[in-house]
Amino acid sequence: MAWPNIFHRGTLFSRFSHHHVVVFLLTFFSYSLLHASRKTFSNVKVSISKQWTPSAFNKSINLPVEIWSSNHLFPSAEEATLFLGTLDTIFLFSYAVGLFISGIVGDRLNLRWVLSFGMCSSALVVFVFGTVTEWLHFYNKGLYCCLWIVNGLLQSTGWPCVVAVMGNWFGKAGRGVVFGLWSACASVGNILGACLASSVLQYGYEYAFLVTAAVQFAGGIIIFFGLLVSPEEIGLPGIEAEENFEEDSHRPLISDAENEDEYEPNYSIQEGSTITQVKAISFYQACCLPGVIPYLVSLIQDNLGWIWVFYFFILMTSCTILFISPLIVRETCYLMQRRQAHVLSE
Repeated sequence: MAWPNIFHRGTLFSRFSHHHVVVFLLTFFSYSLLHASRKTFSNVKVSISKQWTPSAFNKSINLPVEIWSSNHLFPSAEEATLFLGTLDTIFLFSYAVGLFISGIVGDRLNLRWVLSFGMCSSALVVFVFGTVTEWLHFYNKGLYCCLWIVNGLLQSTGWPCVVAVMGNWFGKAGRGVVFGLWSACASVGNILGACLASSVLQYGYEYAFLVTAAVQFAGGIIIFFGLLVSPEEIGLPGIEAEENFEEDSHRPLISDAENEDEYEPNYSIQEGSTITQVKAISFYQACCLPGVIPYLVSLIQDNLGWIWVFYFFILMTSCTILFISPLIVRETCYLMQRRQAHVLSE
């Protein structure tokens, strides 16, 4: 069995410096922390539902509604669960809109600034949402909705920025192996969020938000001071320059006269010392370029459309499991307790 040349020569990992390793780890754990924040909210839904609803009703005493409303947000657990589902919905909608906005902002500003700002700001919003409101015993539906919309917009800065940074550092050679390992960051973040939340949930759900927000904020600070957006920042050749060099290295030293005119080097000593900053264009300007719309339609009709459909169902399934699995476990345990009580009563 013949292995690919990249494994025979051992050039997959030997070509990476310690800067590549640092960028890989920083982007990996930055997106893991963002996923940990989302997982924390799903893990404490049962505790939040109990806190937002009265634990017991005394039917012999008719208390005014104002007394219940001053301490609890919902009269029943069903309404609290419905509102938690509404928060998930508005978060996902704002996250989807924010992905488009963050991609545009990331093309115009420094990716390190955008990613660090998103992580730190999202940590502050999570802290206010879960910790400050509980410490102050301030429960308000409108405030929760506004905070979670802002959180979705801020968390959307993570994916476009980390993918762009990884693309700047890792070229086509071995990209499948590198990104295959890196794509585990979402699963690692879910595990980390579950561990952080379960470790302090016994003291109150507000401490789960506090720990997660503190870790995410510290990660944003590390990203701001430690992440290198591209190799050009430290004087290393970029991915495009390396790929052009590899293509030129496979050309014959002595070529025919008829091929000499076709061969034009893509780099020079004078050009290598200067870094040209590519100016981003707007989405409307990109669509107005000749052939862009027909090419996009052809991709959708070919394979890209099926990839979108496949990714849609995969992401829908993962998000469903992520957000409602704690509620399913609670309902299952409740039904098992009722069945056991019914068996014992017989």
